[in-house]
Amino acid sequence: MKIEAVHTHILDHVLDTTFESASMHFTRRQHCLVEIVCDDGTVGWGECLGPAKLNAAVVDTYASALIGQDPLQTERIWLELYNLLRDQGQRGLTVTALSGIDIALWDIKGKRFDVPVSILMGGRFRDSVRAYATGSFRREGVDRVKDIAKEVAGYRHEGFHAVKIKIGFDVEEDLRVIAAVREAIGPDLRMMIDANHGYDYLEAIEVGKRAAEYGVDWFEEPVIPEQISTYRAVRAGQPIPVAGGETWHGRYAMLEPLATRAVDIIQPDICGVGGFTEIKRVADMAAMYGVRLVPHVWGTAVCLAASLQFMAALLPSPPRRDPIEPILEFDRTENPFRQAVVTTPIEHAGGAVAIPDAPGLGIDVNRDALAKYALKES
Repeated sequence: MKIEAVHTHILDHVLDTTFESASMHFTRRQHCLVEIVCDDGTVGWGECLGPAKLNAAVVDTYASALIGQDPLQTERIWLELYNLLRDQGQRGLTVTALSGIDIALWDIKGKRFDVPVSILMGGRFRDSVRAYATGSFRREGVDRVKDIAKEVAGYRHEGFHAVKIKIGFDVEEDLRVIAAVREAIGPDLRMMIDANHGYDYLEAIEVGKRAAEYGVDWFEEPVIPEQISTYRAVRAGQPIPVAGGETWHGRYAMLEPLATRAVDIIQPDICGVGGFTEIKRVADMAAMYGVRLVPHVWGTAVCLAASLQFMAALLPSPPRRDPIEPILEFDRTENPFRQAVVTTPIEHAGGAVAIPDAPGLGIDVNRDALAKYALKES
């Protein structure tokens, strides 16, 4: 079995209603899928976190080094590709593009041995996970407090056990949103807040202190990801557990936050941290430092499937009879191709998501959807 071709698919949809986090304004949804074809007809699929067109360009740069390789040698290929662009960057696009390739290779490996990727990673500890709803972005032209309160009440009605809301805009307004969300979801649902690194140190401390009374599970990306020491200061200066990691690509970027306990919860994204090969290393590192791991998930059903395979194989922590189970981030924002790209959508039922058990990622890609949502270059 040899790699014969590498293709990228840039999916695109112009949003009916734009929305924004503290760091990004979304006018469209774009995601990059990676397709690797072998000479025996086996096809593997992966996805890259981040700017779709830029990821596709880096994947294309890697492609020539992949042709003719044995796709089952995932560790060796990972290192070869990482070294290929090592001098130009040990994180960012070089790693997010590598992530999509690595996921596709593991999909091929699972299909070759007729088992889910989770089995190849060591075994399945669970066949389903609870999901939490991510949404609550700021939308123009509406009363933000009322809009988000209504939105999260809908997630409660759908059966989600937890919601994550977007803050990082204005301290006073953000606190009004947090209070309104707690009132809308009641006392029993879990709530997380995500600033998307929109605050400075003083704002983050103030929000953390004042939001604690509303029962917040974690405070995600309170400050910019480059400032690890500021993460530590925020963690020490307010009572809510601090989370982060979606932008710390690769194990080396994860080392300092883990070793210095800058976060209580680490959040690698399999489509950004380096794929299955690298996220396993990060999970082992987190376990060594006693830091809880909750994956970041933002993408199509390909990303969801890869994340679920990883979560199936994630070791119970701590190793007791009732360990803390991982929870799945479940994006609820507008994205018509999120589930359309697979023949069997990965949806929740009462806030729980079954982990696919078919070979590889456990999904079949819908090529009609790829064609329908393909980026149309002007």
